[in-house]
Amino acid sequence: MWVPGGLANAIPELLWSGRVGARIDLGAIPRHDSGLSPMELWCNESQERYVMALEPEGLAALAEVARRERCPWAEIGRTTAEATLIVQDGRGGEAAVSMPLKRVFASSRRLPRVLMHGSLPDASDGIRLAPIEDLLCAVLQAPTVADKSFLVTIADRTVGGLSVRDPLVGPYQVPVGDVAVVARDFVGYAGCAMSLGERPPVALIDPAASARLAIAEALTNLVAADVTQPEQVAFSANWMASAGNPVEEGALAAAVHAASECARLLGIPIPVGKDSLSMRTHVPAGSGSLEVRSPVTLVISAFANVGDVRKTLTPVFDPDLPHLLLLVDLSQRPGRLGGSVAAQVMGVLGRHAPDLDDPQDLVRFWRVMNALKARGLIRAYHDRSDGGVWVSALEMAWASRAGLELDCGAWPSV
Repeated sequence: MWVPGGLANAIPELLWSGRVGARIDLGAIPRHDSGLSPMELWCNESQERYVMALEPEGLAALAEVARRERCPWAEIGRTTAEATLIVQDGRGGEAAVSMPLKRVFASSRRLPRVLMHGSLPDASDGIRLAPIEDLLCAVLQAPTVADKSFLVTIADRTVGGLSVRDPLVGPYQVPVGDVAVVARDFVGYAGCAMSLGERPPVALIDPAASARLAIAEALTNLVAADVTQPEQVAFSANWMASAGNPVEEGALAAAVHAASECARLLGIPIPVGKDSLSMRTHVPAGSGSLEVRSPVTLVISAFANVGDVRKTLTPVFDPDLPHLLLLVDLSQRPGRLGGSVAAQVMGVLGRHAPDLDDPQDLVRFWRVMNALKARGLIRAYHDRSDGGVWVSALEMAWASRAGLELDCGAWPSV
């Protein structure tokens, strides 16, 4: 991937990983501005570009895919057995860069880090009973629950004409969709799906649980699409943390290990990701300043191929037909409200965080869902996330313009 530093960073890193060198021709790089200098070509950080290494026999296949997708590309060099980087500026003459890669990475070494486990900021849950109407109104006004249609409609969300499922669902276009689905072409029904998962407040209590919950949310969103097996899914992991603090780095290490282990147990790879490790700032406070740090955050993006884009489930059901509303609870220990929206609107954090206790529960849930979908028994679907089951039920009711009768006594963990 084209990273900070541009080609000057991406190419040496790619070569060093294989302990090979290369001869690079900057003149082969596609560009609209012919006046760009060799330094500008070598060091610019234009986004959404990638550097790939492939065997020469695969060049024709890559060219065909790029032609079909109208994607600009160029062969900019060949590898060499000697681990030396040689960069020609495209104008002839001496090489702009000629140096052994070991000189570039001479200082690359493992740095020792001191990791610490922090203590929780409060000694008890602090979650108190409140009038149900007041609590529900407060939860519905929380930023992670409240209407976010202004974000969805701020730009054209269907560029290209292949978008099949976006966040706005039903005849009233309520922004409560679980998964994004696009078709592969204008002829068939195959496509691909993407969903997201995150749970940063829980990281203040249990960073490992926060990472597992992010994975769980991404998968319970993705199951709305026609994806037959979780093994067909791939993850992208976007990490955010405040590095340089032993406690924060300890939390990050715990979350990374938990996410890796959870993905391994699910059989789902994490081939790509990104990190932002300077998530802190200082604000004036009296005569000094106050350091504000973001909690360790994992945003999981889940991707999978879709057999039939028309089979995507939404939270919308037909209000003119009778329906049985079922709650599937994958939590093995109900009642853990730490880090929940309900706790946040009460001004507390809580001490007992929810967790994905057994990743195989997700696999079993996926198989049951696909069996029920194959028999045509599921008319609508919505995941439970921010705000809990009552928010999920309300969102289904709003999108369908229908009322619901809920028997909360049948499920004590609600």
